[in-house]
Amino acid sequence: MLKGKRILLVISGGIAAYKALELIRRLRERGASVRCAMTKSAEQFVTPLSVASLSGEKVATDLFSLTDEAEMGHIELSRDADLLVVAPATANILARMASGLADDMATTLLLATDKPILVAPAMNVRMWVHPATQRNIGILKQDGVAFVGPNDGEMACGEFGPGRMAEPLEIVAAIEEQFGRPQPKHLTLVQPAAGSRTASVAPLQQDLKGRRIIVTSGPTHEPIDPVRYIANRSSGKQGHAIAAALAARGAEVTLVTGPVNLPDPSGVTTVHVEAARDMFSACFLRLPVDAVVCAAAVADWRVAVEAPQKLKKSGDEPPSLRLAENPDILRAIATTDAKRRPALVVGFAAETEHVVAYAQKKLVAKGCDWIVANHVGEGSGTFGGDENTVHLVRRDGVEDWPRMSKADVAARLAERIAGFFSAGGKTGARVKSAGKKA
Repeated sequence: MLKGKRILLVISGGIAAYKALELIRRLRERGASVRCAMTKSAEQFVTPLSVASLSGEKVATDLFSLTDEAEMGHIELSRDADLLVVAPATANILARMASGLADDMATTLLLATDKPILVAPAMNVRMWVHPATQRNIGILKQDGVAFVGPNDGEMACGEFGPGRMAEPLEIVAAIEEQFGRPQPKHLTLVQPAAGSRTASVAPLQQDLKGRRIIVTSGPTHEPIDPVRYIANRSSGKQGHAIAAALAARGAEVTLVTGPVNLPDPSGVTTVHVEAARDMFSACFLRLPVDAVVCAAAVADWRVAVEAPQKLKKSGDEPPSLRLAENPDILRAIATTDAKRRPALVVGFAAETEHVVAYAQKKLVAKGCDWIVANHVGEGSGTFGGDENTVHLVRRDGVEDWPRMSKADVAARLAERIAGFFSAGGKTGARVKSAGKKA
């Protein structure tokens, strides 16, 4: 999703400035270009040389540089970016932003831009809860500035509470959500009106408000012994994106996820599990709900008897593992009693060949309402990637969706789910574009 995106990272002077180095690395891993500006205070914590080495770009520090400002460098920097990110955002820089000050390179860039701005606050807990800081935050939110964090935790000063900067991967997720649609409730994408310096906000329709939805995501780990396990190749990116997209439309979402290297989506209740049987229990404990989306790559089998100690190589033949079948979560939910069965049960089918045909068979075998089928064969880039090509398979037709980001797949699926309930919320109800190629 971030490939080709241009991020302007403003680093202000807080102890959390060291996390900006990891943030730069994570953004560049995802294909984004990162240019950086630093306040003088930030240079007390990280050096411009370190930032330049990781970003691969010259760092802007001096508003009155004769070489750069002869070409109005601060205007060029702010116009060239797709998104401005302030991390860490100290109480000082938030106050200067709210007041519209432009007394150094960083604040001048932030005032001279008409692009979206995302800030990751970091400060002492007492500074965060101070009425002046909260007043400044309110002003910035009214201006369309988006926030990620802060988190609760122990401060460098020894106090505990809100004020820790969000972790780099959490900020990356928030940046991805800025570029994806729909926007979650805790983020607002700034859309400057044509010919105007005023930011306008287009809130997403809350057409799933009052609906309770379970989403499963990630792999499951089925232990062989205390060290080894059986698992599927799943990053959880698609399932997590679906949970965020449904929450953005007003749904009350519970995300049941296996082990993933992803931050929990904001506005979503997240339940972490390890094995398939744990995921099965977590889902059924939360029934009845309005809909379930089973996006997790659940392992079909587990070892019948887990070894209590690590299995050792003996030099002879490898140990024989007797497998047992895991509970079929999708089928169990789709065929449960009428009182607990959701109005809509959506499954996923990861296939390496005959994708639609196998998904149609799975739809019947599992007794669910929809199947989202995707190709995961060699060269697809689906596992661990940021894009997906899917087919929405229903009993009344198949929609072939073009290749798009996983966030866009999630947004389109959330739109279809909202359309299902708008059409009466009955199994088999037709929704917009049903049975047509899309």
